[in-house]
Amino acid sequence: MRNPDVVVIGAGFGGLAAALRLAELGADVVLCETLRYPGGCASTFTRSGYQFEAGATLFSGLGDGQLFSKWNDKWDLGVRFDPLDPLVELRTNQWSLAVPPDPKTFVRRFGELPGANPEALSRFFGTQRRVADALWKLFEDPTLLPPLNGSSIVRHLGRSLSYGPVVRWMGRPLSDVVSQHGLGGWQPLRVYLDAVSQITVQASSAEAEAPFAMAAVDYFFRGTGHVHGGIGSLAWALTEAIERAGGTVLLANRVRGIHREDGVWRIDTRNGELRAETVVANVLPHSLSGMTKPKMNGALRDVEASVESGWGAAMLYLAVDSNAVRGPEAHHLQLIDDDSAPFVEGNHVFCSVSAANERERAPAGQRTVTVSTHIPMRKLIGLDAENQEAYVAAVQNRMRKTIGQRAPELIDHATFQMTASPRTFARFTGRHLGYVGGVPRRVGLKHYRPRALWPREASPGLYLVGDSVLLGQSTLAVALGGVRTADQIAARG
Repeated sequence: MRNPDVVVIGAGFGGLAAALRLAELGADVVLCETLRYPGGCASTFTRSGYQFEAGATLFSGLGDGQLFSKWNDKWDLGVRFDPLDPLVELRTNQWSLAVPPDPKTFVRRFGELPGANPEALSRFFGTQRRVADALWKLFEDPTLLPPLNGSSIVRHLGRSLSYGPVVRWMGRPLSDVVSQHGLGGWQPLRVYLDAVSQITVQASSAEAEAPFAMAAVDYFFRGTGHVHGGIGSLAWALTEAIERAGGTVLLANRVRGIHREDGVWRIDTRNGELRAETVVANVLPHSLSGMTKPKMNGALRDVEASVESGWGAAMLYLAVDSNAVRGPEAHHLQLIDDDSAPFVEGNHVFCSVSAANERERAPAGQRTVTVSTHIPMRKLIGLDAENQEAYVAAVQNRMRKTIGQRAPELIDHATFQMTASPRTFARFTGRHLGYVGGVPRRVGLKHYRPRALWPREASPGLYLVGDSVLLGQSTLAVALGGVRTADQIAARG
């Protein structure tokens, strides 16, 4: 039996970040992961000789001075970050928009679409940018995030004027900001904001809490790019950094239960028992409640309910003829079949295409593609097993239709296809029932409550990290949440 200072459960990016930061601070930390590879929802897995991203997405935090770039330099991770231009291409039935890495160029290009009002667009994106600047500063300087000390409080006071635009829109949907700028009737802006909001804050622009959504609209311009070899290469590099910092990483070591005994936690794992004063769980609250004794007594029920109001993922994993894809670079597509229907259930898909020179991901002359769409989990879970299967199959057929309409090169030249339901996604990622995206940021002041903004302690010495708690969605956000949770643990001694 080993007695480390901290046991971290789950090698998603929240757990990886918490473990690395704790090891940097001198803690004896053991990280346990059920799967044989790290990364969780942001992992790269192998099937039939191909390496696929588990989920279709872009990754931020890769720019100079940002968290992953700092770690890449500090720990000599050797991970290659490739900039993209365009970052993503949005295709609808009437127009397409290639999003460049420069936000000013983006606004100008958007203003060239039919029916645009460039002056009103400039004012809207000016408002959006002021809110985004205020909130992204917190990501760029994590010491401004909870837990706070006297120095960080003073710095917040010094920045109080910059929070004015944020406060103005709290408790209102993003669509109100659009209407305030006289753009409520212009369909291309609504389509673009719905598409971006659905993959970031997990809600449409009519539902999304405005400050969170306005910050998310800047996601493409904040150190976003491609991790060469797949995001799994970054996850593997971080596991190596943890071990070089003095920590221990145990893959294929499922935690079967955690029990509170004599003021410490007993962690029962596949490979034996651990005892620690502190546990950090990078899992959904449902999984934590299921493995913890005594039970949490409803301590996480509010988070569980919020997750249950969210989404699962239906997936297509494709390999395509490399020559059928324009340009050798990795690229990303958002495809919409019917822009008047909700951007879920295959009507809206996100596609991530590997680079032509990522030889480890596909045989010569081929490239891998991960395609995802949102499924409302309450709808899926409400069906019996037979109807669940039929429903998911119908969604996947709709995905193929959308790809065939907007990016036929990916379907017409596919050399390999594999489907995945939320249940399959759960097997690939270790994610409870296949939920994705954490807590949808639907409009409401609940997002600003102290317990939503501070590291979440479910029980004495038991912390929850990941996309359902502190900071929420995106690989960068969950990693920063893991760092700040580690800082709080260290501060408590």
